[in-house]
Amino acid sequence: MPDLRKTILALTGASGQVYARRLLDVLERAGCELHLLATDNARRVACRELDLPELTTKSLLHRPCPRVHWHNNDDLFSPLASGSNPTDAMAVCPCTSHTLAALAAGLADTLLLRTAYVTLKQRRPLVLVHREMPLTAIDIDNMAALSRAGAIICPASPAFYHGPTTLDDLVDSVVARVAQLLGVDHDLPVNWQP
Repeated sequence: MPDLRKTILALTGASGQVYARRLLDVLERAGCELHLLATDNARRVACRELDLPELTTKSLLHRPCPRVHWHNNDDLFSPLASGSNPTDAMAVCPCTSHTLAALAAGLADTLLLRTAYVTLKQRRPLVLVHREMPLTAIDIDNMAALSRAGAIICPASPAFYHGPTTLDDLVDSVVARVAQLLGVDHDLPVNWQP
């Protein structure tokens, strides 16, 4: 599969920000032009879970990343809010149940929600990496509605059949699957054959 040129990565306030950091790393190394969005709660949770002073590309990856562009979640005038702005795919990682519910209801009052809405209506891949458990019937109904609308529901469920020995191995098993769903080649050593 060819690497995508323009990919959106959105972070919400669920636990599991390590998935977002690793996915950002993998997509950036694959040569994607990345557009990042983060909710206020995502910033708080990421700083706490990843022990960051603030949520920036430098604090996340510790290297220059000229193809990474941050967008303000309150800026509905961003080019990302328009279907005429071509992008290749979007991932929401991690995705809260709140964001899942808002997307299922068709809400678009933040840039993250509007961008996901545009991604769906333009029939581009939208991967939702849900990271909450247990699930309520409401979550399941929202997932079903979003799946029918074209979203790909990809729970952050690490695989174990490849013999993981570290936390990074478990994270990589999820990130490799998300990258695959986005159509991005990667070099993560994850074997999907049991």
